Amino acid sequence: MPQFKVTSAEVAAKAGVSQSAVSRVFTPGASASARTAEKVRKAAKELGYRPNVLARAMVSGKSRIIGLVVAYLDNQFYPVALERLSNALQAEGYHVLIFMASQTAGDIDGVVAEILDYQVDGIVAASVALSSDLTARCAAAGVPLVLFNRDQDSAEISAVTSDNVAGGRKAAEFLLAAGHSKIGYIAGWEGASTQRDREFGFTEALAEAGLSLHSREVGQYTMQGAREATLRMFASDGPEAVFVANDHMAFAVMDALRYELGLSIPQDVSVIGYDDVPMAAWPAYSLTTVRQPANRMVAQTVSLLLSQVEDHTAAPQQVRIDGPLVVRGSAKLPKGQTP
Repeated sequence: MPQFKVTSAEVAAKAGVSQSAVSRVFTPGASASARTAEKVRKAAKELGYRPNVLARAMVSGKSRIIGLVVAYLDNQFYPVALERLSNALQAEGYHVLIFMASQTAGDIDGVVAEILDYQVDGIVAASVALSSDLTARCAAAGVPLVLFNRDQDSAEISAVTSDNVAGGRKAAEFLLAAGHSKIGYIAGWEGASTQRDREFGFTEALAEAGLSLHSREVGQYTMQGAREATLRMFASDGPEAVFVANDHMAFAVMDALRYELGLSIPQDVSVIGYDDVPMAAWPAYSLTTVRQPANRMVAQTVSLLLSQVEDHTAAPQQVRIDGPLVVRGSAKLPKGQTP
């Protein structure tokens, strides 16, 4: 026999209450007595009833759904951060829909346009940049948007990042204090604000010490790209130290240095990454790296988004959160400093 969806009217009949009472029980924030709620939930469980969230959204104007769009999950930072984002939003009574997109503007715009079709209450865009047209469309639809770990140099969009400029400076200052003068940099995807800001802080600190980059290559935030960048950088007269734009690439850099070029870390080459993903603490890497304060970034993102969901007149904010340099064993220590 075909199975048909159970309706709220059937639940109401079984529980001996009105259909509106069933609706109140399954609407967050609505009022229903404990006795009524118990009868309704018992009847719903016995009948196998599940409320239609999208239908309720059409009536209430609130879906309690947040769209989360992300470009890639290869970097360990994102699965960890997205899990925390999802948990934090669910704790506030919201459901999360995750959408994948490539870095191309057309694909990202198409995905976010699709998210809007789900009548979401808000959007978090993790490590992606949006066109000005799509940003305007979100605003016109009354759907607040927060960028996570990406900035767009626009006062019209809320964004939460680590303080990438300060993080780049910390990496440079540590390498300089350790006595390095031939220092290289392996960049990420050059369209990313994270890449731009980390490099800016790093090279600015070098310039203040009277130095410029010894060498520079681009790894595109991929492991294969980082491996190839390392082989190019060390083909002749390689640097004494390398700052890598994120940990995901830094692991590939370390592997290439050790197993393809026969160099020792940190005796021959110091390596510093950025993110402090869980694998950075593994003894096989023991990576010195700038920590992205994921918990604080997530808390700020959720707070900003929900404040704009509740009050559409709330002004956008750009938040940059400072993170420490975590010292491990992949880079020489400044004189007198212990791990």
